[in-house]
Formats: sequence, C-alpha cells, structure tokens
Amino acid sequence: MIDGKRVLIILPAWNEAEGLPKILREIQQKLPGVDTLVVDDGSTDSTAAVAAAYGSKVAQLPYNLGVGGAMRFGYRYAHLHDYDVAIQCDADGQHDPAYVPALLEKLRDEADLVIGARFAGEGSYKVRGPRAWAMKLLSVVLSRVARTRLTDTTSGFKACNKPMIEFFSHWYPVEYLGDTIESMVGAARCGFVIRQVPVAMRERTTGTPSASPIKATIYLARAGLVLLLALIRRMPANVKAIEPATRAAARRPELIGKV
Repeated sequence: MIDGKRVLIILPAWNEAEGLPKILREIQQKLPGVDTLVVDDGSTDSTAAVAAAYGSKVAQLPYNLGVGGAMRFGYRYAHLHDYDVAIQCDADGQHDPAYVPALLEKLRDEADLVIGARFAGEGSYKVRGPRAWAMKLLSVVLSRVARTRLTDTTSGFKACNKPMIEFFSHWYPVEYLGDTIESMVGAARCGFVIRQVPVAMRERTTGTPSASPIKATIYLARAGLVLLLALIRRMPANVKAIEPATRAAARRPELIGKV
C-alpha cells in the first residue's frame, strides 16, 4: 500500500526473462508494499518463471495478444481484486519506478489518468523523423480532445484511479496503438480527467528498438488512422455509467457523502 491505497503495477511482458529481475528488484526496493502483476504475453522464454521467482504475481496468456490485450487482462485483474490504483510499466527497464510517487500525487489531486511524459522537460529522450511528426500531431489533437496540454500521448508509463480501472476493465482497445491513442481518446470522450507529469526515460535493458525510416513512416500512417477511428468510433453505452461526481469522490475520499 501507498498512503492507504492498494497499488498494482502491471508489467506486460513478451520474452522479457532477461530484464525482469532488475526491474522487479527495483520496484521492491523503491516501492515496498506495492504489488506487481507480470502479464506474460505468450512468451517463448522463461518470462513467467522468472517473474514468479522474483515474487511477482503472474498471468500467462496462451498466445501473444500485444500490449493492449495484456493490459486489458491486467485492468480486469485490478478491478476484480479491488485495487485503488493501477500503473502500467514496461518490463524492459525504460520506466523508472522512482517516478511512481509523482504519478500518484497528480492522480490523487486532480486526475483519473496520469501519463508519465517523456517530452515534458525532464530527461533527454528524443525521437526524429516521421515518428516524431506522428507524436507531435497526436499531441496537438489529443490535447484538444482532453482539454489539457499533453506532450507524450504514446507513453506506456501511466497510472489510473479506481473508476478508470473499472472503465478499462470493461473497455480497453487491443488493436495496434489502441492501448495508447484510442484508450486515451476513449477516456477523454467519456469525461475522465487526463493529466501528465514529466519523467526521464532510460535506455532499455533488453530488446532492440525499431528505428528504420520505413517502419517510422508506417508508424506515422498507422497512428493517423488509429486516431481518426478513435475519434469517430461509437463508445459503448455501458462504459459511460461512471458519473463525474463519483470519480471526484474516488480521488478525494472526503467528498464521499457529498455527491
């Protein structure tokens, strides 16, 4: 627990056996009392066994669904086990658990969903070319949709409160980029408050990033298409049932009984 709240860190992992020990040890050292759930997304290595050996809860998916599918399972787990806060964190070591308190503070004070933003003034993480153009376009459009300044709309380092967990447990996109772009658009369209805090991104401890010009151009085209579909897609009626006042009470417990 942190400040009396049950916190779950969800780590979607695909063949991350090499990097998991370091990030799990770091979470245990910097965030004692916080639970972790490694969602083994159809790995062919020993990801699940390594996660369990280092004291994490583990869920094994029968085949690879991608980050969206893994996170949908994670949010359902968090909802069913009554967690107050769920945090998405990469299993490759890029996200520093030391920033979790900053995410939680912003979540407690004013937001339902908090993004750890790489381009908000902290750290030196940079992208170039078509991928950078796509990120800038997404930031401009999603800032308008969310009615707040957002600089990193594709970040995989996010925290959400209990109503947001419930929302994502019923509705969370699993398509490519849906876990970042479409999930944020859906949350904003349903009235959830989105904010960001600056974080510094570290070099990944495992895996190789994709940086070829061709792949970056494909990313730009796909990001634009996903954004368009997210803006025009009809939201299911059952995910709009959480009233804004109820969300405010969840962020500020002293408001319970006044809404």
